[in-house]
Amino acid sequence: MRAFVTVIGGDKVGIIHDVTTVFKETNVNVLDMNQTIMGGVFTMIVLVDLEKMNTDFQGLKGKLEETGQQLAVSIRIQREDIFNSMHKI
Repeated sequence: MRAFVTVIGGDKVGIIHDVTTVFKETNVNVLDMNQTIMGGVFTMIVLVDLEKMNTDFQGLKGKLEETGQQLAVSIRIQREDIFNSMHKI
C-alpha cells in the first residue's frame, strides 16, 4: 500500500529531518518527495510505500501528528486511493 503525506506550516530548521526520522523509525520507504517554500510557508508532499512498515496505519498517523505538533506544522497522511479520488478533476 502507498500513501501521501502532506506537511504545511511555517518554515523552520528540521522539518524534513523530523518527518523522515518517523519514516525511518517505522520502516516506511520514501518513493517521491516534493518540497517548496512559498512566502515563508513550508509545503511538502511525500509519496511513501507502507508495505514493510513495522506499525499499523493508525500508529504511523499518530507518530506523524505528534511530530507535527512538536514542529507546529500540519502533517496529514492519506492512502493513495483516497488521495487520488479526492484530487481528480
